[in-house]
Amino acid sequence: MIKSILVPTDFSKQAESALKVAAQIAKKNDATIYLLHILELPVHLTDLMSSGTPAPAPEAVFFMKQTHKKFEEVLDQDFLKGIEVVETVSFEDVMHGIIDSSTKNVVDIIIMGSHGSSGFEELFIGSNAEKIVRTSKKPVLVIKEDCEIFEINDFVYATNFDDEDKPSLLAANEFAKSINAKLHLVWVNTANGFKTTYETENKMNDMIADLEIDNYTLNIYNDITVEKGILNFAESVKAGMIGISTHGRRGISHFINGSLGEDVVNHAKRPVLTFKI
Repeated sequence: MIKSILVPTDFSKQAESALKVAAQIAKKNDATIYLLHILELPVHLTDLMSSGTPAPAPEAVFFMKQTHKKFEEVLDQDFLKGIEVVETVSFEDVMHGIIDSSTKNVVDIIIMGSHGSSGFEELFIGSNAEKIVRTSKKPVLVIKEDCEIFEINDFVYATNFDDEDKPSLLAANEFAKSINAKLHLVWVNTANGFKTTYETENKMNDMIADLEIDNYTLNIYNDITVEKGILNFAESVKAGMIGISTHGRRGISHFINGSLGEDVVNHAKRPVLTFKI
């Protein structure tokens, strides 16, 4: 059950899209939304604010007032009526601010907007969403496009049906139930990791035999790469969103091997929900 949701915001259109989705999920689950803004102050002001100085510098007060005004404008929107929304501000960098806030407020899920990225930008910078997917221990739902109505009937969850993915699969099933969606479990078969239908079906059935999941389908999909298979299968069943677990590789390992979860987040047009293994 989702009872608390963290929504990072920079007051952009993408952040508003994420907040609209969070509002619809919050209403279905009677959940609280923690609306977080990262206030990037000059270093000397950040030091003053974090030190708990009783009389912060006038510049810091100005920035705080401007942020509070933006919060008031957001909270006044009709789609948030009847929902408990807690406004929070962090003076850390984006990644640490979001991760620390998700821990401090014991949230069940992080919902955030993303522009996505590609090419050199993706290689050297990446999106904030990608960084959060890589580091968060909480599930992360990334929203790419405006979702006036977040009605998801079909939810694709890609898995290799290994035991380590069981907790994530169960979490995906719980999320599917919370939004009344059908879960489509998919194994993507590629030339490099080819398995026969017989092998794959046995592995699928062995994994789900002792799991309490319902309203689901089992699927095998063939494609050139796992990422393309996930995206193409989701398109073939007209899924409203995609789910995937991620190991969250970092540093050199991330650079060499990449992360399937991060790649799907970056390239999918649909909402993507990631779970950390």
